[in-house]
Amino acid sequence: MAQVADHGGGVRSIEVPIPDNPLGHTLVYVVDTDRGPVLIDTGWDDPASWDTLTEGLADCGTSVTEIHGVVITHHHPDHHGLSGKVREASGAWLAMHEADAAIVRRTRENRPERWFAYMAAKLEASGAPEEHVAPLRDARTFLRRPSTLPGFSPALPDREIVPGELLDLPGRRLRAIWTPGHTPGHVCLHLEEVHPARLPGAGRLFSGDHLLPRITPHIGLYEDPDDATVTDPLGDYLDSLERVGRLAPAEVLPAHQHAFTDAPSRVRELLTHHEERLTGLLTLLSTPLTTWQLAERMEWNRPWDQIPYGSRNIAVSEAEAHVRRLVKLGRAEAVPGSDPVTYVAV
Repeated sequence: MAQVADHGGGVRSIEVPIPDNPLGHTLVYVVDTDRGPVLIDTGWDDPASWDTLTEGLADCGTSVTEIHGVVITHHHPDHHGLSGKVREASGAWLAMHEADAAIVRRTRENRPERWFAYMAAKLEASGAPEEHVAPLRDARTFLRRPSTLPGFSPALPDREIVPGELLDLPGRRLRAIWTPGHTPGHVCLHLEEVHPARLPGAGRLFSGDHLLPRITPHIGLYEDPDDATVTDPLGDYLDSLERVGRLAPAEVLPAHQHAFTDAPSRVRELLTHHEERLTGLLTLLSTPLTTWQLAERMEWNRPWDQIPYGSRNIAVSEAEAHVRRLVKLGRAEAVPGSDPVTYVAV
């Protein structure tokens, strides 16, 4: 049975399940507008998730065929997965920030083998052992069509979310705030209306995965294999986190867990967490380490030998994001001539 919550002021949420994931579900928000309901995110592309979404919409007094538009906070499949099906059923428009739309286009245009080759090369460069890289090479031999992999044909958006502008939601004031870090095109959405319970603060914030009540969002790398630009996603995240803190919304409506107040306090916790983590990494980098070796030594929610294969890839990506931040701050540097590249504290 769909779990639906009424947040007041024409805003409801539906818990759409994520299969085989400890997060449990994505909170899909239903926002009433003068032209019909608009969804903020849609949930994972799975039959059970679809059934839950449609049941939840019925509990909200509407149906998927009446959806006017879909606003995507970011391209991850637990947020964007069902967008195509919603559009097919309703004719709704789909809106996404251009930086994440570019990732969607690359995913659709490139065969899975190319992504596996790129991932294998990245892991080799990180110093990953051969037994970890080998499955990616093997996978390329039998994956032939994007349709064989969930998420390799995500729906293309037909509208662009422009930071700072109001979205086309008749009767509502929903302004886009670009908050890169979790993904390059992640956006938060500021509902510039008085809180229905008259809580003090600047309206309400749909925060996607940027600001969560008890989870530290993953900061990884989403790069174009054909672009050699060295990005700084952690720096982007910290900057945009501070912007959201200064906004001081009355309430935060995140994509996971539950709504909460006092966004500035949660922002301070996250800023402190990342500064402590960077300081800890400098201690580890008192001797040269590859990003794989660094990930092995970092603190996670379980010991390294208990982390599943796919999650290790995510951990190495996050380790590299933190190293890049240290390098940009002049607190670490690559060791000249090392192969794979090792880093050391300055």
